[in-house]
This record gives sequence, C-alpha cells and structure tokens, in this order.
Amino acid sequence: MYKKVVRRVLGANCYTTQALCHCLDCKKMSGSAYSTNIVAPGEGFKVTSGKPKTWTKKADSGADVTTSFCGDCGTNLWRETSTFGENKVVKIGIFDNLSDLNDAKPDVELYAPQRASWIPALPGAKQLKGMPGSDEV
Repeated sequence: MYKKVVRRVLGANCYTTQALCHCLDCKKMSGSAYSTNIVAPGEGFKVTSGKPKTWTKKADSGADVTTSFCGDCGTNLWRETSTFGENKVVKIGIFDNLSDLNDAKPDVELYAPQRASWIPALPGAKQLKGMPGSDEV
C-alpha cells in the first residue's frame, strides 16, 4: 500500500520542503537519531489502495500530531499537524529508489540544538531551533 501513496506524491513532484528533524518524537518514531522528511501539499494527496491506520498524540507544543501507518507492516507513512496546515509530512525512508532519496536532500534541519553531538550540521541547510517559523540557530 505505501508504495502507491509515495508514487502519488513523487509523480506530481509536488513536495515543497525537505527536512531533517532532530526532535525527540521523530527520533522515537524513526528509531534513529533523526527523521528525514518531505513536506507534500495535502491537495491532491490521496491513498490509492488500502486504508492506513492512524495514531494521534499530543506534541510538546500541545498540538495533535497524527501518524498514518501501514496496517499490514507498521511502516510510518506520513504525519499531520496544525504546524504544517493541510500538508503531509512524508517519511522519505519509505521510498524504494535511491534516486528518490537523493532528490529529497534536506534544505532545513528542525530542532537542530537537539541533534546528536556526533552528527554534523548538513551543509547548506537552514538550522532552526524548533519547527518552521522558529528562530535560526
């Protein structure tokens, strides 16, 4: 199911932002030191097969964050929160092709002060203290 969702996003080549996120929640959701994401407009975004399951929790900001994931394999597909409006925050690790990953080089790092000390800042990427709209580091 998730491959069809991702193809829809890439087929339109419609993502607006590529971001690494170093917040604790993204670290836990990805099982890694950070998550790598693309932000895709909600308009035109649709599931073409299957029905993802969702889970909603409160972010540190108090806003709801809803995670959509594959009910069969558990793969995180995308997240939604009022911070990103109608946009979907798609986890880039679900793509099959290396070229898709290469095309999504992050242009911003969120929660940069929470980055692990052994991970360098990504050259050329804006370094933010928190979510989009927060101060730069």
